[in-house]
Amino acid sequence: MRLLSVKNDAARAFYESEALREGWSVCQLDRQVNSQLYERLTLSRNKAALLAKAAERAPGDTITPEEAIKDPFVLEFLDIKDEYSESDLEEALIQRLADFLLELGDDFAFVGRQRRLRIDNTWFRVDLLFFHRRLKCLVVVDLKVGRFSYADAGQMHLYLNYAREHWMKPGENPPVGLILCAGKGSAEARYALDNLPNKILAAEYQTVLPDERLIAEELERSRKMLWMRGEWAKKPASLSGLESTSVETWRRQFLV
Repeated sequence: MRLLSVKNDAARAFYESEALREGWSVCQLDRQVNSQLYERLTLSRNKAALLAKAAERAPGDTITPEEAIKDPFVLEFLDIKDEYSESDLEEALIQRLADFLLELGDDFAFVGRQRRLRIDNTWFRVDLLFFHRRLKCLVVVDLKVGRFSYADAGQMHLYLNYAREHWMKPGENPPVGLILCAGKGSAEARYALDNLPNKILAAEYQTVLPDERLIAEELERSRKMLWMRGEWAKKPASLSGLESTSVETWRRQFLV
């Protein structure tokens, strides 16, 4: 019955096959549909990792910030021009706040925009501030029209330290930072964000959805890639009959 609400035929077929293959419960299937896993897989630069992450089962209702926050975000409803500033992006998100909240997920509650904070004699402004009901914490959002930079992590770290001391209420968990950017290098993001005392995530946003045919092709390619990885790990001897050049080509394409 849950799949009847998925209007796109290709998306419905994808969720049906993945639910059967992974043994998803109704709650897990609902989470994948609500998080738009089908659309995000095409936009993601690491489809294999996103599919593997989707297959993980969260114990009980406990979720991590990585599970609660999408990557990438699909913001095609903004209808903004090719060239825009961070203030243009923020204004467009506020104007279409209801749509943005739907994209964020139903656990997000809007708290405010341009929240001011003063450190020493300098004033700073947080672009957007949300509260996540299941994580039970504030989510500080910093908007970037360009690519993610390691310097963005330092700025967010400052915001989170301040929010933890001045904005966090009794019973809440420490705030989480979300740097919403037009692009990011996976290695730079990992080295800049891993093992920080504050939890900071960097997620990409897309203002245009790709063609549905491309979505289907990319998903099928990712599924085959994951299957081949599993077969290679389980039965390396089964490839012994192939030409060595073919094996090397296969390894470069699917395992690197």
